[in-house]
Amino acid sequence: MSECHGVTDPAIGFDPVAGFNPSVKRALNDILGGTAASVLTVTFGLSYSLLIFAGPLSPYLSYGITATFVSSAVLAAIIALGSSLPFAIAAPDSSTAAVTGILAASLVERAAAADPSASLLSPVLITLGLSTVLTGIVLCGLGLTRMGRAIRYVPYPVVGGFLGATGLLIVMGAIRVITDHPVQFATLTRLANGVALSELGAACAMALVLYLTWHRSRSPFGLPIILIGGMLTAHLAFWATGVSLDEARALGWTFQPPPAAAFMVPWHADGLIHYPWLAVPDLLGNLVAVVFVTASSTLFNTTGIEVAVHREANLERELNITGTANIVTGALGGYAGCISTSRSVLNFSSGGRGRLSGLTVAALSLLMLAVAPELLGLIPKFVLGGLLLYLGADQLHKWIIESRKRLSKLEYLSLIAIIAIIVVWGFVPGILIGVIIGCATFAFSAARVESIKYSFDGSEYRSSLDRSRDDQEVLLAHGGKIRGLNLQSYLFFGSANRLYQHVKQLLQERPECRYLLFDFKLVTGVDSSAAYSFAQIKRSAADLGVELILVHLSAAAEKVLRSSDFIGEGVTIIPELDHALEWCENELIAQHQGLAQEEASLRDWFTGILDSEDDADELIRRCQRLEVDAGEIIVQAGDPADSMHFILDGRVGIMVPAEDDRTTRVRSLGRYTTIGEMGLVSQTPRSATIQAEVDSVLYVLNTLQFDAIKDEDPALSHKLLTYFVSIMAERLTFANRTIAVLRR
Repeated sequence: MSECHGVTDPAIGFDPVAGFNPSVKRALNDILGGTAASVLTVTFGLSYSLLIFAGPLSPYLSYGITATFVSSAVLAAIIALGSSLPFAIAAPDSSTAAVTGILAASLVERAAAADPSASLLSPVLITLGLSTVLTGIVLCGLGLTRMGRAIRYVPYPVVGGFLGATGLLIVMGAIRVITDHPVQFATLTRLANGVALSELGAACAMALVLYLTWHRSRSPFGLPIILIGGMLTAHLAFWATGVSLDEARALGWTFQPPPAAAFMVPWHADGLIHYPWLAVPDLLGNLVAVVFVTASSTLFNTTGIEVAVHREANLERELNITGTANIVTGALGGYAGCISTSRSVLNFSSGGRGRLSGLTVAALSLLMLAVAPELLGLIPKFVLGGLLLYLGADQLHKWIIESRKRLSKLEYLSLIAIIAIIVVWGFVPGILIGVIIGCATFAFSAARVESIKYSFDGSEYRSSLDRSRDDQEVLLAHGGKIRGLNLQSYLFFGSANRLYQHVKQLLQERPECRYLLFDFKLVTGVDSSAAYSFAQIKRSAADLGVELILVHLSAAAEKVLRSSDFIGEGVTIIPELDHALEWCENELIAQHQGLAQEEASLRDWFTGILDSEDDADELIRRCQRLEVDAGEIIVQAGDPADSMHFILDGRVGIMVPAEDDRTTRVRSLGRYTTIGEMGLVSQTPRSATIQAEVDSVLYVLNTLQFDAIKDEDPALSHKLLTYFVSIMAERLTFANRTIAVLRR
């Protein structure tokens, strides 16, 4: 991430060279804008040099200054010439400098452990160069394969934790620059002495001044004015207290002036031969960190510039040109960098619109190679240390304080955990554990997203087919048997289980449901764990006789559901919701038309028996409809005779016991016949078992209803008893004829 946010509103950029020839005017605007951006590049560059070349590397600070400004010059020039944003300014970034400093410190620690007498300069420059070249190759690969946007899919808490950790590392590096002691438990006593506390107090005061003034105004030349003011204040204090410059350096208040900047290309045979190659595996985590931070900073900084200046950038082009710039920078012994939001927006606000601005920054960066060492010898440590404290604290504030407003509690806690893991164990454990935490957080959050966008039933939401008034009345009365669920989001074990629980409750609350539609139009995907929940839904539906209909099911989702044997009997796939509703409506209407025909047939039969339609309707009202499957026992021998049955359709058999625990049929009765009327009248136990021989439809008149008819409608009761007597007479006549035949 860049060191600061937008300087001013770029849409209100001022024109400092009005009245000149347009070409000259544009060139002067670019030079002035580039000069303003150079102020930040120079100031930040000095602080980055101190951050990376601290501790055991401080004797090589002049090489660090050279590496910093060579990097600034190469990055600024190449990106200025090739960026899709002509006014873009590039340089080492605070985040990239922080992870580069960790990389250098890790190498020094391992090299010193292996050979304390070995020179550190050449291995460090080779490591910086290799990491930068590797970063450039990865960035070019992301740009060429158009995979750069994939970084947007890294969980936000992981990115925030990563960049928040770099802010904390900058603060820790600033303390090391100020006191010459690293922040470790073993060195806490050294940091607690009077001189160190005084230096830290002065640096904190400097950081506070930067926050109260430059942080809010973002004036192009405000930062150097503040830093020069800090220098003058320090030297005035030295003069007032009688402390000479040499004494101030001896006390640790100012930097020892480094030798003149020295340029050294690290790729020489002796350096490569003596390089500690065995330490490289231990550095892989930090190398990955450099690549990741540079790639993410390139992406986020470019996006920040797009938003600030209302210009659209070509991300693939930015990755390619940034990768090329880093490859060249690494070849020259520099370290990684990228496009800078703060410097680019400052240049734009100062009037810079062309590529000359970046070239101006490059030229001034090279000029600093001659000036920087002498300048650094005059700067008090607390001035640049305070700048580093401010940069680190600003980054920490952004990711620890401001991010709390836009993150959920769980995401925020995971961000803090990732920062702690990176600081304690390093970047690789932080990335790995961060990705795990991010995935777990995503799964938990996604599981809480409602998988049902809305629900409906067939009485309120119908197909587009125009139907007759009779059909509409059927659907209005029985449309509740059709239920629909419009699904959304990604269905996996969490959300799919919640869907199963919802369906289970729905079927319990709506037992009349016979058709359940699932609309997958808004579903982005289904994983194998969700298929198990759908299998549970199928079992629950099958137990209740509910047909499942799947609509807008993608090929990928269908493959997953078929793999779990979910799709099969009881599950129908229909491409569109309208056609699915039409199919369900047709089934529903056909069923009720069949019932209407059945009721008409029953009425005709009863009218013939009772010689009255009113009596037929009353008897129908008193009966209960019963459907039985073939082989199903209707009544059992010995049971109380508490009902009789009118057989409207099908066939039943009267079974009696036989030898060897078998039964034998003594009579079979078909449609428009009755059984059990004698028991209903006499109320004696059943003398035989009645079993359905085929699927049958019967209407049952129980004892309670028969008694009610006798009490409330004696005429109907008389007709029924007359009918029962006639039936028994017919059966007695048939039996007598059978006996006569058997006697021949």
